[in-house]
Amino acid sequence: MTLTRRQVRDLLDENGLSPSRALGQNFVADPNTVRRIARLAGVGPGDRVVEVGAGLGSLTVALAETGAEVTAVEVDRHLLPVLRSVVEALGVRVVEGDAMTLDWDRVLGVGAAGGDRWALVANLPYNVATPLVLDLLARVPAIDRMLVMVQREVGERLAARPGSKAYGIPSVKVAYWAEADVVGRVPPTVFVPQPRVESALVRLRRLPEPPVDSDPERLFRLVEAAFGQRRKMLRRSLASLVDPAAFGRADVRPDARPEELGLHDWDRLANSV
Repeated sequence: MTLTRRQVRDLLDENGLSPSRALGQNFVADPNTVRRIARLAGVGPGDRVVEVGAGLGSLTVALAETGAEVTAVEVDRHLLPVLRSVVEALGVRVVEGDAMTLDWDRVLGVGAAGGDRWALVANLPYNVATPLVLDLLARVPAIDRMLVMVQREVGERLAARPGSKAYGIPSVKVAYWAEADVVGRVPPTVFVPQPRVESALVRLRRLPEPPVDSDPERLFRLVEAAFGQRRKMLRRSLASLVDPAAFGRADVRPDARPEELGLHDWDRLANSV
């Protein structure tokens, strides 16, 4: 059974725990929400799922109920005994570690028989959501799909298309590796404690290969420089990196703003430098 609000509060009180503001802890305390997340993740028997920031195990239980093989990662050593007491009887493997520095090949058993395809499902705090998603896309190909709950503004940036206000560096980097869509919203009332912001559910599916052939380091260097001065025209923000003639070769307007360029535009510009 997934955890109710009363059970979450009781677990905290009984173990002398309180949510860590430094770790951005807001525990999901609504069975309908965690089951919805598991359903949107599309996981079930035969799937390998890794959850980052498992906390007290609310979402972990819902994932285990689908029949998937679940590995739960948690960095807070104070929560680990409680997490283990809630989920290990369901066959969940609990791993202590920081997702930003984890040896992912070891945790996921990359190279082992059948261990090369994983789904990540997680409730991610604001301060690590974007860097973690981008790092996993770039460095951990074994994770080929994700369903992440993040602050709504973060989710919109991850999935944004060219021309929108939310479109920026994370949007371009995500588009290089994956398809991303916001598939739902979650109100603050389902958390303990309640955050001051709405959350979004973002689904990412890794592409078989990047849709462009630019070296990502070179491409992202242009993207970061341009969005670092996003109010400026490209000919000004990229003056130190792009020869004026390169804009013509790439068929990119030098007076464009960075949010006007899609991934293929950035690709042509990077290849013309």
